[in-house]
Amino acid sequence: METRVAVMSIIVENSETVEKLNSVLHNYGEFIIGRMGIPYREKNINIISIAIDAPQDTISALSGKIGRLDGVSVKTAYSGVITND
Repeated sequence: METRVAVMSIIVENSETVEKLNSVLHNYGEFIIGRMGIPYREKNINIISIAIDAPQDTISALSGKIGRLDGVSVKTAYSGVITND
């Protein structure tokens, strides 16, 4: 199975969506390398960064599910390195 390393940048503007986001991320936990969350209280948003090593279609599916959540935006940057695991 070919995998890629990617980084997802997530901004949560609707705090009511955080529980749904955490549920989605939990479902992809086996692929997540690390996660960093920063609450930006002055702007009432949360900034989350996810490092992931997964097949291309898995990364795309996760990004799509996150992007469909209300008040959440996501951008993904991909590594050019593809490995066979």
